[in-house]
Amino acid sequence: MDLILPLWFEVGSLIVLTLILAADLLLILKRPHIPSTKESTLWVVFYVTLALIFAGLMWIIAGGEFAGQFVAGWLTEYSLSIDNLFVFVLIMSQFAVPRRYQQEVLMVGIIIALILRGLFILAGAAIIEQFSWVFYIFGAFLVFTAWRQAFPGGDHDEEVKRENFIVRLLRRTIDISDTYDGAKIRTVVGGKKMWTPMIIVFVAIGITDLLFAIDSIPAIFGITQSPFIVFTANIFALMGLRQLYFLLGDLLDRLRYLHYGIAFILAFIGLKLVFHAMHVNELPFINGGEPIEWAPEISTWMSLGVIILSMAVATIASLVASARDKKAGVAAPDGPADAAQDPSAEA
Repeated sequence: MDLILPLWFEVGSLIVLTLILAADLLLILKRPHIPSTKESTLWVVFYVTLALIFAGLMWIIAGGEFAGQFVAGWLTEYSLSIDNLFVFVLIMSQFAVPRRYQQEVLMVGIIIALILRGLFILAGAAIIEQFSWVFYIFGAFLVFTAWRQAFPGGDHDEEVKRENFIVRLLRRTIDISDTYDGAKIRTVVGGKKMWTPMIIVFVAIGITDLLFAIDSIPAIFGITQSPFIVFTANIFALMGLRQLYFLLGDLLDRLRYLHYGIAFILAFIGLKLVFHAMHVNELPFINGGEPIEWAPEISTWMSLGVIILSMAVATIASLVASARDKKAGVAAPDGPADAAQDPSAEA
């Protein structure tokens, strides 16, 4: 069953979301500051409420099935976006970005992520339309990604190290000053125009966004094949990410089991994609090119339940373990802030 929505709803939704993101960006540019906990909380609540209102409108206009697909997709992308924050924290610390200007960096990262994910969504939708067997590839990739998340080789420090080659190449190619000049990417040092370390931060954030887009887009296509739902779920997941970064703060270090929850979600969706590929199989060397009837089709509501339960268990287990360590007087692991380096240092 294909999603059919009134044109006014699709166009109107994208216009409203674009205006909200533009207003958020203008607010940062006009008043760079470190948002308070209260401000961050209000913004996060606003964006979450907005997503739930959108889901309600989807239910009224398109029905419960598509509304469920949106909520499941949004929660999946939201959990992956929170995982993205760990890497953003490491990048900010690695390049000693002044806290006052971290909002601008995060907003640029969000805009880059939206552009990259938009391109990936268009490409993914076109591929799926032509080749149903691509679900086998998507499913296997997500299972592999889940393994990488859950076991050694999937830690966040490795994500940051992936940028090193391009960052070193950038340093050799262009002149970069030793210090920041506010949020500017260009400055003048001794009468000579130079790039500031902010350009390196933007490149590192952009590469990180690309890596996360490669992981997240197959995941949400395992929940819905509607490009509109995929794109709007990504927008809602990224909206409020900047405020969530400041709201969670040191709490990120305490979510030690979050990556297991995300890994379980990715593995579940990967298996769901493989089952779907089997159910619509067209590959001649598998079952003679005929669909495999016994392959189960996992419902949207079961997917939604698994996603919510996985994140709840991972979060609660993390907080309980953290509270137990604190009570026992166990020192917390070094956080990203301890890894801060001088921006002029070699990455």
